[in-house]
Amino acid sequence: MSPAAASIPLPKRSGRCLSSRTCWTSGSWPGWQPRPHEGLHNPYLPGRTLSPNESYAIAVARTGYLPLALSGTDYIELLPSVWRAVNDYGIKIDYRIYDCPELNPLRRQPSGAKTRQDLWEVHHDPYDVSRIWVRRSDTRQWIEAPWTHMPMVRAPFADFTWRHARQLLADQGGDSTSETAIAQVLASLLRRSGAPPTGSAHVLARTRAGVEAPTRPALPPPPAPADETEPEDDETEMPVIPFGVFNPAEEEGQPLW
Repeated sequence: MSPAAASIPLPKRSGRCLSSRTCWTSGSWPGWQPRPHEGLHNPYLPGRTLSPNESYAIAVARTGYLPLALSGTDYIELLPSVWRAVNDYGIKIDYRIYDCPELNPLRRQPSGAKTRQDLWEVHHDPYDVSRIWVRRSDTRQWIEAPWTHMPMVRAPFADFTWRHARQLLADQGGDSTSETAIAQVLASLLRRSGAPPTGSAHVLARTRAGVEAPTRPALPPPPAPADETEPEDDETEMPVIPFGVFNPAEEEGQPLW
């Protein structure tokens, strides 16, 4: 949030100030944002009451702004989230199990989020559900966990592709809750070279479009462990080479005129 936005007072309802997250999602926000408020004035516009939109526009016009590309962490923060338990086998979402060794400290442990029944925050990309990201409650960093049956499919796929494979399996009389059976149907669907099953052409086209979309930015590498060994003091003094005196009337030591 910019300093200009931070200085704008939040709307009140029933005598309580709403949080910024609530304001963005509340129905009163569109009416509050363009409406003038007594607490918003500008010394260069005496006698005029400003709206939050006008105050923010003036602040941006005076201070400027710097557009920044999303980092890998920003990308994951904006993805849909669910709350799940980290079990001995990993994390289950829609009959898919995700697991990795980095989840070992979290297994069968409370996250500390009491309002979420001590479940863990999990973010996922609906257009590529071959992996998920779990937020650690202590470091606030992300753990990337792959789908355990990914070697069987060997191709990225979307959430709607998975649901379509489950429906195909159910239409064949199979168990649409069996992860292995769904993975087999999904792998056959994605690798099919001939005509797809009825109703699958549109799903496969959407899946390919999602795969061909720009990939997400890479996550920053984890911080390296601190080196507890103290560096040895190097008492050797390096020679100091001073800069020469600049003479605008010379070029490479020769007078210009």
